[in-house]
Amino acid sequence: MQYALLIYSEEGAWESRSDTERATLYQEYFQLNRDLGREDKLLAGEELQPVATATTVQVRAGDAVVTDGPFAETKEALGGFYLIEADSLDEAIDWAGRIPSARFGTIEVRPVVDHSGNSA
Repeated sequence: MQYALLIYSEEGAWESRSDTERATLYQEYFQLNRDLGREDKLLAGEELQPVATATTVQVRAGDAVVTDGPFAETKEALGGFYLIEADSLDEAIDWAGRIPSARFGTIEVRPVVDHSGNSA
C-alpha cells in the first residue's frame, strides 16, 4: 500500500537553524532517502519551497479565485513529503519516525487511495 508521509514544521524553524545544524539534518534526510531506496520503498519525495511562495486556487460559481499564500494560516506548514510503499500502517509509521523533522515537527501518515482497479 502507498502512504504519504507529510512533513509539517513551524514556518521559519529551518531558517533559524545554524548552517551546521541544517547540514546535519540534510545528511540525515539523504541517509533516509538511501535507506528507503535500498528497500524499494521510496516512490517520490520532495522538499517544498516556503509557504509564502504558495498560490491557492479555488473555483466558485465557475470562476477561478487565485490568491497568494496558503489556504489556511497555521503555526505548522507543509514543508515536504515522501510517498512510500509499505506493507502496513505500522511500517509506514516506522519510516515516518525516521524522518529528521519528526523530532521538532509533525509527520502526518496518510494512506493513498488505490484507484488501480477502477476503469476510466
